[in-house]
Amino acid sequence: MTKYLEKNTVGVAVVGTGFGQKVHIPGLQEHPRTEIVAVYHRDLQKAKEIASGQNIPHACCTVEDIVALPEVQAVSISTPPFLHYEMAKTVLQAGKHLLLEKPTTLSAYEARELYDLANKTGAIAVMDFEFRFVPAWMRFAEMLSENYVGQKRLIKIDWLVSSRADATRPWNWYARKDRGGGALGAVASHAFDYISWLFGPVRRLSAKLSTSIPARPDLATGEMKQVDADDTCMLMLELADGTPCQICISSVTYQGRGHWVEVYGDRGTLILGSDNQKDYVHGFRLWASPAGKNLTEIEIPHRLDFPKNYTDGRIAPFMRVVDRWLQGIDAGAAVTPSLREGVYSQLLMDLSHQSNELGKWVEIPELENFLI
Repeated sequence: MTKYLEKNTVGVAVVGTGFGQKVHIPGLQEHPRTEIVAVYHRDLQKAKEIASGQNIPHACCTVEDIVALPEVQAVSISTPPFLHYEMAKTVLQAGKHLLLEKPTTLSAYEARELYDLANKTGAIAVMDFEFRFVPAWMRFAEMLSENYVGQKRLIKIDWLVSSRADATRPWNWYARKDRGGGALGAVASHAFDYISWLFGPVRRLSAKLSTSIPARPDLATGEMKQVDADDTCMLMLELADGTPCQICISSVTYQGRGHWVEVYGDRGTLILGSDNQKDYVHGFRLWASPAGKNLTEIEIPHRLDFPKNYTDGRIAPFMRVVDRWLQGIDAGAAVTPSLREGVYSQLLMDLSHQSNELGKWVEIPELENFLI
């Protein structure tokens, strides 16, 4: 008997077979309450090969075919961002539950339309903002909520990696701004979500986006093609409570320091960070110091541990996102992080582009007002 036929098991279709094959498929196969019943690839033959290799019953080359299957109760989407809006819209219009990768869409208006559609159909939609579910990050959030640092004076975020530092890495959709490519969408989408989660809303921001590798080789033609998507982002934020926040993100820094979030307050300091360049989830550690004292590493409580760790660090927090998704499906009520959080992250990305183009600070509307 398959898991799908067992009580309380949800039949899921996987749409997207890049990140989907690395994280979504193994995570959903491992989860005790999800059964993968269909897989999508735009090339039907490839979809059939993946389905056969993973023992998945159905292979489809359109999302319409996916949602037409009665076994499909929910859909995970991990395609490139320029495909998210139309695919997610098809899923939600069919009344199927949705798990969506970041960045949400290509604009906050598209994201808002998906949010409204989920509310209208009653579908439970979650975003894969997985840092919310990583043990060190969870303890970091607890200590912030316990007011460990007191009144915040400065938040500093560095996310410096070398994933695209090699100029011979081939050109693809990631090189195109109009396709949702670039470090802002790939990385700042996460940062904007966890800033909102950990520190609250943003009042205004200033962004400088740059492209240090202006052309990359096209494997199909051998020619160099233009890159107009950013690979480095310098951001300044003023939070609603007045706290200044400085963010430096780059995907082209050989031996970059990794991913670090530093919070300085009048009562103390918290520093969360990882220098792991191979896996953006594994390796986070947490340090703390009361005002005037030395930093000390904080042991992460076992109660926050993943039930199981995987070679790919992204799988365990993804499974916790699935846990949250299933809680919402069971209760018939929205859960966090939902499309609401996806709208806010996308809104901050849109306004970062606007600030960069205008060369000035831009004000951030309150989310409630934007959602009206």
